[in-house]
Amino acid sequence: MLKLYYARPSAYARPVWLALLEKQLTFELIPVDLSGRQFEPEFLALNPFSHVPVLVDGDFQVIESLAILDYLEARYPTPSLLPTDAIALARARMVQLVAFNELLPALIKIVMNEDSPEKSADLDYARLRALNTLDFLENLLGDSPYFAGEQLTFAEIVAGTFVYRMPSLGIPLTNHPRLKVWSERLLSRPTWQQIELSSEEWSSFKRHMKVIPKAWERRRRQRINSLGEQRLQPNIRS
Repeated sequence: MLKLYYARPSAYARPVWLALLEKQLTFELIPVDLSGRQFEPEFLALNPFSHVPVLVDGDFQVIESLAILDYLEARYPTPSLLPTDAIALARARMVQLVAFNELLPALIKIVMNEDSPEKSADLDYARLRALNTLDFLENLLGDSPYFAGEQLTFAEIVAGTFVYRMPSLGIPLTNHPRLKVWSERLLSRPTWQQIELSSEEWSSFKRHMKVIPKAWERRRRQRINSLGEQRLQPNIRS
């Protein structure tokens, strides 16, 4: 059986969880406590970079969200979540990459700075970055129900888990009416409802995002330094 190592609020794990549901696959969810358990040897054996998600399929394990989504599509092609038409495929890929590389970093930066008592240049930049991304997605979507036309794809599965959160961060979708309708269409799907965070979970996630990344970076540095010292030991002896 497929196993997904995940954390329920994780912005990187949720699209994979959603893809498994949309493909109607049988899988086991294995929660990972991101307050420190991801640095323990058992999990590091699955992912030496200490983050979720990790997909295990028999003897094979896959890390990184986009790689996992590609694996699922190739290994379990029905129902398909990627178009075959060149233009539609390019649209879906663009949305995936823009969502992860532009919108998500902006969202995280907004969360980390939204309670700052002073107006922050970082916060202003994050808001502009988010708005620029939403403008791009609004224009790319056009009048189609989905980014690939009539077919729901990984474009929705990735971007759809981020876009609807923007109003709760002070960026309403009123100036992006097509995205607003698109997002509401996605949220009505049973699969989206199954992974939805409660307001309490969302508030808790935002609180943790303000403090946990610094602790994660410190633990990663400690681990990398430790690995470096271990690798240098044979050279020192010789």
